[in-house]
Amino acid sequence: MPDTSRKPAVILSDSATKLVDAHRGSVLLCGSHGGIYPAFLVARHGCHAVVLNDAGVGKDNAGIASLAYCQAIGMAAAAVSYASARIGDAHDMLERGLISHVNAAAEAVGCAPGQDVGTALQLLSEAPRPSGTPPVYEESREIIDGTDPAIVCMDSASLVRPGDEGAIIVTGSHGGLVGGVPAMALQVDGRAALFNDAGGGRDDAGLTRLPALDKRGIAAATVHAASARIGDGRSTYEDGVLSHVNETAAGLGVKPGMTARTFVARLRTI
Repeated sequence: MPDTSRKPAVILSDSATKLVDAHRGSVLLCGSHGGIYPAFLVARHGCHAVVLNDAGVGKDNAGIASLAYCQAIGMAAAAVSYASARIGDAHDMLERGLISHVNAAAEAVGCAPGQDVGTALQLLSEAPRPSGTPPVYEESREIIDGTDPAIVCMDSASLVRPGDEGAIIVTGSHGGLVGGVPAMALQVDGRAALFNDAGGGRDDAGLTRLPALDKRGIAAATVHAASARIGDGRSTYEDGVLSHVNETAAGLGVKPGMTARTFVARLRTI
């Protein structure tokens, strides 16, 4: 019989989109935002418990929607304050992160707002194993308009495909570099890209894709976390208001305060 007395290992990952079988059964400290899609990926990979980044919480509390999702399957989950540690950087979350929100399963083992991440991870290892089946999450990716340049809308930038070169890519992802790696800013050379600023956060980590995409000549911007639901590409497109633009976008007349729809329309006419 398997040894059920041994505590689960604590494993760090900068993104929930990079999980593998080795993460199964772990207490996961993850740099992703705390929205529904990362929670689905964590649950699908059979993690024991999870800590994500609250991404400034934002519109409709989307940055901590993972907590209720995890609670529904009995998984203890917590979120780190976006102001305390860099989003997309699990090691920084471990070093400097402070817990901002917890679900009932995490609270039951002593996790609480204000705790340092190291303490929270040890407590989460004492939580019961999840007992429910993860609710299905339909990966959202749709082509809003297929004429050149196409408008492709997706909940996560990880859903970019090779055929998206030259498209205007509208994502629900945070605007931070995953693990600080510039190559992770966007997997294809799009015409332009939109992200959520995740509140900006510690060291302006929620904005770091923008200068990286400047170096590739890709116009990019973030929308205010308060204006659009993080993890929801449709909300980025329909509700988003620009908070920051990169130099490439600024050179095309794009400015903070524009709506995401205006950004897209402008990039299609230039």
